[in-house]
Amino acid sequence: MPSAHNLFRIARYFVVSEEELMMDHNDFRRNYEPRSDSYIQGPMRHLAFAFQSEPNMLRRYLGFYFSHFCSPSWPKKIMRSLVWLSEEDGYIVSHSYERAYDDNANIRQKTRYAGLAAYREGRIYIIEKAFSEDGFLSETILFTAQRQKVQYLRGMTLGVAAKPSLEPYSSPTIWKKIPEKITAREAVLATGIFDMNSTNIDPIIREFLINDADKELL
Repeated sequence: MPSAHNLFRIARYFVVSEEELMMDHNDFRRNYEPRSDSYIQGPMRHLAFAFQSEPNMLRRYLGFYFSHFCSPSWPKKIMRSLVWLSEEDGYIVSHSYERAYDDNANIRQKTRYAGLAAYREGRIYIIEKAFSEDGFLSETILFTAQRQKVQYLRGMTLGVAAKPSLEPYSSPTIWKKIPEKITAREAVLATGIFDMNSTNIDPIIREFLINDADKELL
């Protein structure tokens, strides 16, 4: 058994986590052995490996979440979107849905995203592409949950504002796990934009975004 220091060096060299080195041999082979039906050739293999290498570390995070963040498209507002993390062919796949209405400005915004998630050194990385004419990309980095039960995930999101122009921005983001008793219809209807002081926003979420939004939103 290598020392803790050598175990860290081995994990860093092979771009895996120390926990994975301690996995059962068969589980480790199943995660890392190339498969003829999904192996990607060429430059794309670098990203494919990054997103395929550690599904075990992310399985506890599968499910539905409400994602909360601030966007320059909606000043002094909180946007709540719906996110679904699932596993597909050895990858952790993300699907997101945003919607926002402004009756005064006659604005109707609906955007769907799809992407992939990866785990590295206690962080969750999610890169998504929008199903829109612009097809812009977004990235979210989350801290992993410290408790066994996943309820809140905090981090940062980087994207492109839909209006007034495609300007890049970053914002603190906080995800909240959606209870299983909430139906899909209820979850979709709960998305949208909210005032900072709205009673529909969890106080933990509001405090996190208010404290960080002014200094982090670029």
